[in-house]
Amino acid sequence: MLTARCLSDDTLAHLEAAGHVCVLKDAFDFESPSEIANLILAENCEAALALHLYRGGRLLQGHRIPFGIIFGGTDVNEDANQEEKNTVMGRVLEEARFAVAFTESMKEMAQAQWKARQISLAVTRAVPVQPHAKGKIYVQSQGIATTPNAAFNWNTFLQRSEINQSADNLHIFLLICGLRQVKDPLYLVDAFSEWHQEEPSVYLVIAGPEVDPVFTREVKAKVRRAAGVRLIGEMPQEDLHAVVKNCFAVVNSSVSEGMSAAILEAMDLEVPVLARNIPGNAAVVKHEVTGLLFSNPQEFVHLAKRLLSDPALEKEIVVNGREYVRMYHSWQVERDTYQQLIRKLEGSTED
Repeated sequence: MLTARCLSDDTLAHLEAAGHVCVLKDAFDFESPSEIANLILAENCEAALALHLYRGGRLLQGHRIPFGIIFGGTDVNEDANQEEKNTVMGRVLEEARFAVAFTESMKEMAQAQWKARQISLAVTRAVPVQPHAKGKIYVQSQGIATTPNAAFNWNTFLQRSEINQSADNLHIFLLICGLRQVKDPLYLVDAFSEWHQEEPSVYLVIAGPEVDPVFTREVKAKVRRAAGVRLIGEMPQEDLHAVVKNCFAVVNSSVSEGMSAAILEAMDLEVPVLARNIPGNAAVVKHEVTGLLFSNPQEFVHLAKRLLSDPALEKEIVVNGREYVRMYHSWQVERDTYQQLIRKLEGSTED
């Protein structure tokens, strides 16, 4: 049996299509490796695949079952800068059979990070260098397949979101993210609210699960006071895709990203993207070609206004974005890659 933890439904589908029986678990549900040991025993697990080198990977160490890792983004971009977490992740990578990075730049960062760590340890201990990451990291971008609910009622959604205007005159900017600090959902709220008071037809809708309870309370309190900003909870994927298809643009304001599925899904659904200019976003959004990149809230408002007033720019971005996803984010190619990699987990740990 193969276990998949904290992974997307698509990744799970890839494994099940190859004949594996999978158990999907969220890393946040476990506090210690002993709880994972109990799960492995109870489910008779033979291998594991984890998302995020620290949050998922650290729980899989020492259980004598082979496992693979998918980098999440914050593990390489943020957690690697903390010495204790860096050390733990280096050990996880050493034990893993393989690791998957979404981009070449993410692979290079991981290789440099843990090779440097190993060189430091080798000098300290006077032992040969054995880079954790050497030959283990494969690059596979996220595969995208969107399935908007054809029966979704947009007007009902607007009413439930307390947006009481005609859909014909609205411009909804949709920010999709789990409510946690690294996604920075409040980054644009003040600037957007000010813009809404000048232009009542624009709304910012934040959609996603309540991941961090403390931070969620802060977000809710802020949004309640912000004109033109709405907060909705987690939605079924098909409904969320329907919301994306009906909105004017999709927004990403994260501090750190590995590769944003929401951005790619918007491109696939032919919806413009405005994304914060960080490495993970800039890897998939080419400014004024496949989307627009902003570096501060004021620039976001400027670019959003420009997009509203320039239909030719909107059309160009939409066409280019859709073509980009078709060329570089094939769902079938992703399936083939994971089905090949998962074979590295078959057999005993001595193989």
